[in-house]
Amino acid sequence: MMNVSVCMAVYNGQEYLQDQLQSILKQLQQNDEVVIVDDASSDRTVSIINNFQDSRIKLIENKINLGVVKTFEKSINHASGDIIFLSDQDDIWLACKVQKFLSVFEAYPDVTLVLSDAQIIDEKGQITADSFFKIRGEFVANPLSNWIKSKHHGCTLAFRREMLKLFLPFPADTPMHDIWIGIVNGIYGKAFYIDEPLIQHRRHTSNTGRGIFNHAGILQMVNWRLVLAKNIISLLLKQTSKY
Repeated sequence: MMNVSVCMAVYNGQEYLQDQLQSILKQLQQNDEVVIVDDASSDRTVSIINNFQDSRIKLIENKINLGVVKTFEKSINHASGDIIFLSDQDDIWLACKVQKFLSVFEAYPDVTLVLSDAQIIDEKGQITADSFFKIRGEFVANPLSNWIKSKHHGCTLAFRREMLKLFLPFPADTPMHDIWIGIVNGIYGKAFYIDEPLIQHRRHTSNTGRGIFNHAGILQMVNWRLVLAKNIISLLLKQTSKY
């Protein structure tokens, strides 16, 4: 059996966090874990986590706000599982998500990353779209295509622990951790897409992280892609020098 680590970066997540944690914990085995890094929340987030009194939850509290990318990196660095899932604080995992992901990893030893489709829900949990990928566009694993338009949404994916040596550390100037993971996996690994919604991804006015991409100007989008290209070239040179 493969052990699972679910990695979360949370910040002022009191409104939806309890429901999300409940949807995750009921799918995990006793030897799995949820590694939560709280990014200096000022609301009841930490109290909600502690109230679960579940030994599978590992809570780490940032003294100062580090931002979503570095907070996710910290969570992943504290994970011990064979398979690492990324999770947002405000989504809902649908039943059998973990089982279906693990089934793919077990059936295909060469697959290093698995991701699924997602439903989109609003603040009240009402479904506003049946498929994230119908909105985003068909999934492709090609790294060049993902450099242009990323199809790797962190809350929908999981990867093998062996990929950490390539994924981490996240470059300090990378625009978003899941974009980096997707491109690097496209170069050095193999992805498997489950064409089925296995989470409900919540879109609301307080979304952090990827929401910045929805409001970025053309110049900022170009700059982010140049930064990604620079960091990918640096990684390629570093890996080449090892041989």
